[in-house]
This record gives sequence, structure tokens and C-alpha cells, in this order.
Amino acid sequence: MNVSLFVTCMVDMMTPEVGVSVVRLLRRLGCRVDFPQAQVCCGQAAFNSGYEDDAREVARALIRAFEPSDWVVSPSGSCVGMIKHHYPYLFRDEPIWKEKAEHLAAKTYEFSQFLVHVLGVTDLGAVFPARVTYHPSCHAMRLLGVRDEPLELLRRVRGLEYVELLRKEDCCGFGGTFAVKMADMSEAMVCEKARCVRETKADVLVGTDMGCLLNIAGRLDREGAGVRVLHLAQLLEEGVTRRERENGLGRV
Repeated sequence: MNVSLFVTCMVDMMTPEVGVSVVRLLRRLGCRVDFPQAQVCCGQAAFNSGYEDDAREVARALIRAFEPSDWVVSPSGSCVGMIKHHYPYLFRDEPIWKEKAEHLAAKTYEFSQFLVHVLGVTDLGAVFPARVTYHPSCHAMRLLGVRDEPLELLRRVRGLEYVELLRKEDCCGFGGTFAVKMADMSEAMVCEKARCVRETKADVLVGTDMGCLLNIAGRLDREGAGVRVLHLAQLLEEGVTRRERENGLGRV
């Protein structure tokens, strides 16, 4: 299976290790993974700020970059949500580009979605002995309907103790440009989210969107909470690597 990685701006610029984990896991599962160099931002920031013409220009570049791809996988429900739900709208008056947008949308998946629904994988044989809680990001949950997929993967990790996050469906306050435009409200929201994380007494907070995770991680770090914050792909890849080492297999 040929898969193209859509890495997203946040991962590319701030947490490239998340993209590395996604690639390693997909390759372990038998996928051939490539990285189209022409890929750009999905245009969500411009779109959310009302700059539809700018968002369309960026969207055209992204559509061109992934036109040859069989499947497109991204470690971000937010960016995938932009492609699936807003690209067809952006090109509503341009039939040719609308068709291209719909074609990209149909083959683009958030990481956990792709594992569970396309590859049919829920158990990677990972070992991760820790107390873990999960933050469902707004766009992944509400735009894409990604609710159970990350939990299906987490609950099959050996040694992992899952504890549900209090008020888990509350926004963390990031929301892209919202955190800049409404900074005081955003801070209040992330403080509340951090409180809920601390109350779980979890060793690790996991999620599927780095915008949310970096926001929460910053607050937890400022409070000295001592909670590791990982993308789901990082946790799974670390868990698979641990299993391989325990079995004397080394890195595959």
C-alpha cells in the first residue's frame, strides 16, 4: 500500500519526531511511505480568519502535491478536517477544482482513522507500562468523528493503564488563531484542562493534534506537573520499540 505523509505545519516546524513515528509505524505495517516535497499548509489559519482567496491558493498547491498519491495520512485531525470539510466548500464555484478537492478528501485520513478503518489494525503489540489519559481534540472529534479509534489502539497496549480524562470533551483553548485573538479566555481554558489532567494522576497525556498537545504541555510544564505529553503515534512507536527490544529483535 502506497501512503503519502501530510506532515502539517505544526509537526514540520515544531515536532518533527511525530512525523518520524508515523512513518516508522506505517512501514512496520507494510506500507510504502513517501513525502511529497511540494506539500504546504492546508490553509486553515487563513480560512478561519476569513481570507478565503488566500486559503484557496494554498489549497490548490496542496491538492497538486497529493494528486498522484493513493492514500494521504496525517497526524492531525484538525488539518484533515480542513481538507475533508472545507476544501469542497472553498471550490464550490469551480467545478474542476471542487472535483479535485473531493478526490483528495476521499483518500485523506487522520492517523488513527487510517490504522483502524483502512489497515484494520487495532493491536500493534506495543508495550507501554504507564498510567495514560487521552485528550480528544475538537476538530478530530467533532469534524471527523474520531472518538473511539485512538482508544481502541490505546486499550490494546500491554501494561498501559487507561484513565478517562474529566470533562474530556472540553476545548483546551488553543483553537489556532483563537489563542491569539482571545488570549485571556484561552489561558483560562487551558488552565482548566491542565487541572483535569493533573486530577487523573496520569504519567502521560496523549492526543492526536499537536496544537492542543503543545498548548496543554506548556501549561502543565509551567505548573511543574511532571506529565509527559505525547502524540498517539509517539506512544505507539515507543511501545512497539520496547516490545522489540524485550524480544531481542532490535529496530525493524
